[in-house]
Formats: sequence, structure tokens, C-alpha cells
Amino acid sequence: MADLSSAHLEAFLEMMSAERGSAGNTLTSYRSDLEDALAFLRGGGSSLLAATSDDLRRYLGDISARGFAASSQARRLSALRQFYRFLYSEGLRGDDPTGILDSPKKPLSLPKTLSVDHVTALLDGAKREAGEATDDPAEHLRRLRRLALIELLYATGMRVSELVGLPASVAAQEDDRFLIIRGKGNRERLVPLSAASREALAAYVACRTRLEEGGGKAASPFLFPARSASGHLPRQVFARELKDLAGRCGLDARSLSPHILRHAFASHLLHNGADLRVVQELLGHADISTTQIYTHILEERLHRLVSDHHPLAKQAGETDPAGKQHR
Repeated sequence: MADLSSAHLEAFLEMMSAERGSAGNTLTSYRSDLEDALAFLRGGGSSLLAATSDDLRRYLGDISARGFAASSQARRLSALRQFYRFLYSEGLRGDDPTGILDSPKKPLSLPKTLSVDHVTALLDGAKREAGEATDDPAEHLRRLRRLALIELLYATGMRVSELVGLPASVAAQEDDRFLIIRGKGNRERLVPLSAASREALAAYVACRTRLEEGGGKAASPFLFPARSASGHLPRQVFARELKDLAGRCGLDARSLSPHILRHAFASHLLHNGADLRVVQELLGHADISTTQIYTHILEERLHRLVSDHHPLAKQAGETDPAGKQHR
């Protein structure tokens, strides 16, 4: 590499290091991606400095044909965007040829979730342990807390940070059928509580109150207090307890987390006919597009609805259980 493009590439990398503090691995990736683009452009009689939007579009088509994943294609386009913004800011180009290029579409990443049977097994295990006799009051409280946390999480689909940070005042609400959650952007939303979650919460609060009063402890402002910097149960502690419980219930602990229970809440609601907008509100998503990761569930449900109930959905010649042949 001895042409003018090489000199500009070196200047770009120096700027990224000196002014933006880019890490060594990042600079190495930029160099590799841009040198690959330069080699392609040279083969077509162009260069990085003189490349047009069509030149770069052909380059992106080439790496796609070479089998690069959409994420790798997007990374290369990002490197090109950074480079041409640098050239524009330095007055070395009067335009940005990447400005009209579309980012490669990444395949939809579906959220991991749990089956209803697995959630039931988890809840049954938590209930069983909460009901087992123990001579250690603190251990009994931990078991009741774990059950309340899981019941509340699956009943509401709230974020784990919202769950562990709930104020103690929620236990004193006049109407215990609902819970007010303060989420991202300090936005409040109202979510309904199941009978099981209300019962688990009441048992936990009663036990905690007895222990606090018996030990002369001051009441905490948090529903799930702990000796931590935040004053409430750290989400990492809950995540660890959840994995431990899953292992004792015969479930794959590696694939279980509080966030997956949130996904299970949304998935199971949609499977059973809930509207996407309702699920958006319950999850606290500001934008419906965030909730649309679950649209595959709606598609499956609609397909099943049509195939099961539409009079023309069955193929010609297919016989139903009553022995009648469909057209």
C-alpha cells in the first residue's frame, strides 16, 4: 500500500487513536476492514479516496457473496462511514458516499423463553421450598422472598431492575390487585397482579415485618432490602438464586435468567391471545418496535387460527374426523 489512499487511511487511524482513544483491537479491525475495501476498489480501478456510492455498493455485494454474515457486513460499512466522515471533516472530500447506503439487515434474533411447563416447575419448586420447615428464620425469609420475586416477575413481566428496586410502599397499597411500576425514563405504568403473586408477596412481607420488629430493625424503604450499596437486593443475587433453584428443579440453569422470565411472560400472553399493544404497555416499552420481537408468536397463532378454523384452509381431498371430504 503506497498510494494516496494508504496515507489517508493512516491519518484516519491516527485520528481515531489520538482524538477518540480507540482501543488497539478496534484500530486493528478498522485497518483490516478498510484495507479489504481498498483491495477490492483497486481491482475495479478506483480507490478509497475516489470511490463512489456505486463502488461501495458493489464492494458490499462482494463481501455478501463471499459469505460474510450480516453483522460483519454492517461492521465493514460502519468502518467506511467513519472513514468518509473523517475525509469530509478534513476537507479531503466534498461528499460522503456512504450516506445513501443501507445497512445490511440482520436476521431477527428471537428472544429465548421458557415453556409454560418449565415455568410451572420453577414456581412449584419455589413453593415447595418456601413451605419446608426450617429452624433458621433468615433462611425461611429468603425462601419466601425468592418465591415472591419469581411470582411477581412472571405475573408482571417487569424488568429485574424494576423488581428488586420496588419500594416497600407497594405492599401497603389499598388495591393489591395492581402494582404501579416506575420504569425507564421515570415513566409509571400499572400492571395487574395474579392471585398467586399477591399471596406470595403477602407471606413474604408478613415474615419480613415480624423479623424486623423482633430484631428492633428500622424498616427499609425497599420491598426487598439487602446490605448492599443500593440498599436493595442486587439483581445479580436474584439471578444466582434463580439459577440455583432451576438446577434443583431439574431445569437447565445455564439458559435461565430473570430476563428470560420476562420474555416468558410476554410470549405466553401473546400465545393466549393478548394484543401486542397491551403487551407493549405491560412491558413498559416506549416504542412498539421494541415489542415486535414477539411478532413471530403472533404469526404462529394467526396461522394456526386460520388453518384450524377457515373453511377453505384444508387441502382438497382431505378428510376430517367426521369422515367428510373437503373440496
